[in-house]
Amino acid sequence: MKVRAQHSGDLELRAAWNQNCRPYWIVGLFSLFSNLMMLTGPIYMLQVYDRVLGSKSQETLVALSLLVVLLYGVMGVLDWSRGRIMTRVGARFQNALDEQVFAAVLQRSAKGADLHSQTGLRNIEAIRRFMAAPVFLACFDLPWAPIFLIGIFILHPMLGWLAVAGALVLVTLTCLNQWFMHQSQSAAGVLRFQAGEIADQMRDEAEMICAMGMQEIVRQRWLKERKGALDHQTRTSDVTGGFSSLTKTLRLFLQSAMLGLGAYLVLENQMTAGGIIAGSILLGRALVPVETILNQWEVIQSAKAGWDGVGVLLSGAPVAPRRIELPCPNADLEARSLTVVRSGEKIAALRNVTFQVQTGQAIGVIGPSGSGKSTLAQAITGALQPVGGSLRLDAAALDQYDPTRLGEYVGYLPQRVRLFDGTISENIARLDPEMEIRAAKSAAAHEMILELPDGYETRLRSAQSRLSGGQMQRIGLARAMCGEPPIVVLDEPNSNLDAIGTDALNAAIRTIKLRKGAVIVMAHRPAAIRECDLLLVLENGTPTAFGPRDEVLRKTVQNHHKMLLASNDPKSTP
Repeated sequence: MKVRAQHSGDLELRAAWNQNCRPYWIVGLFSLFSNLMMLTGPIYMLQVYDRVLGSKSQETLVALSLLVVLLYGVMGVLDWSRGRIMTRVGARFQNALDEQVFAAVLQRSAKGADLHSQTGLRNIEAIRRFMAAPVFLACFDLPWAPIFLIGIFILHPMLGWLAVAGALVLVTLTCLNQWFMHQSQSAAGVLRFQAGEIADQMRDEAEMICAMGMQEIVRQRWLKERKGALDHQTRTSDVTGGFSSLTKTLRLFLQSAMLGLGAYLVLENQMTAGGIIAGSILLGRALVPVETILNQWEVIQSAKAGWDGVGVLLSGAPVAPRRIELPCPNADLEARSLTVVRSGEKIAALRNVTFQVQTGQAIGVIGPSGSGKSTLAQAITGALQPVGGSLRLDAAALDQYDPTRLGEYVGYLPQRVRLFDGTISENIARLDPEMEIRAAKSAAAHEMILELPDGYETRLRSAQSRLSGGQMQRIGLARAMCGEPPIVVLDEPNSNLDAIGTDALNAAIRTIKLRKGAVIVMAHRPAAIRECDLLLVLENGTPTAFGPRDEVLRKTVQNHHKMLLASNDPKSTP
């Protein structure tokens, strides 16, 4: 399965490549003429040393020089054009995949953050940088290196074999460089990811960390991961720097060796003096692509890792098929033997959950921590997919609705409210400013918002630290009710609310019921289920009771009382 999934991700990448990288044939054509014009220098030197100096003809020198200026000018324009094309092709490739990669990041992150979801956007950037980097142009120039080597052979076979030997040594160094760097870079990438996660947690929970005096503990943990990543990166840089210095030294030595061998051959009357300079220029041009590839090997490695990472990311988050758009559903929700397994876990978080809530009703879901209440909330919103049973909204399975439309039909207040960078108005309207005031009034949060410094235009990035947990929860409730969705899911909606906020919450639940909506409330506190008509009790992901609220509460209290009596009965103890 993994091979097939990875293959599907690679196919999507290759399709984007084939669709957007067709202009590369122009780059190849320009590379042909550009590299042919690279012969201008050697030929010019041969003519100057072997013809102009011998004939002492200034007219010939001027004519040759003017021709060289023209050819080098054309070559410069071709190189400039190649660079522009490469940059734009890279941008087109990224534009073609940005939306899909972003959607895949969101989809995988909703199931649980991993390395590929965290680095997905950086990986596509790494591919684009490679496509616009000089190292990619060097790949177009590399096939022409044999042409320059053949030119050296034409000057003299001994010079040619010296150049071939030097090129083979450089290729060997490149392969060794890749082999030494691979493992170190992979380990450094994992450690950088872990250190980044810790840093994000520290930033998000800075207030809690300072309040609990955990600064030193989290700092030491972050430093450990950071130091490990830096150590691997340092070793990688040392290896890369060593190979780069060795390559540069070898190249300079080869050029000097070519001059020395050329001088010897001139003394032996086996070639002309112009061949010395021409051979040195041809050798330098033949080795430039190899040296460029070696010096920018890290760019190639990053692009390869990015390609593999994006392939895995896309294969793990396939594009949802187009669905027939269903009409806005009625507030009738039914679960039949619902079973849900969270990502990365083997044990089901919910097992055989069955219940039904109809238009104008509210159902409370109670149970101890870890009983599966939040998992059920996420399943109703479509964030988690059932592995067994079904979950139907107005008789249609949730996966028959377009995910965006489902988000409009199911309002959601998560247990931990997160507000986006933007105004309160934009947050209530889910970053799409419409109907926010009506939603705030329905959530009884309108007056509270008006008391803030800039009312609905208060920006939360700077003001969020001034908002209490209850204020954030009431803004989150307004966001859940925006657009009057048929179903509203509230996960621990009164965990941070005072008495006034709790009254506002119950008033909001009554409002939803009066407009023929349905409410699912995950709760610990009895005040949150005051307006509920039905009650579902969960224990270890399994339903233990379901029915009218008062009846279920009475049975639950009786069973709890019996268990207490049994635990206190001396006869029941061994």
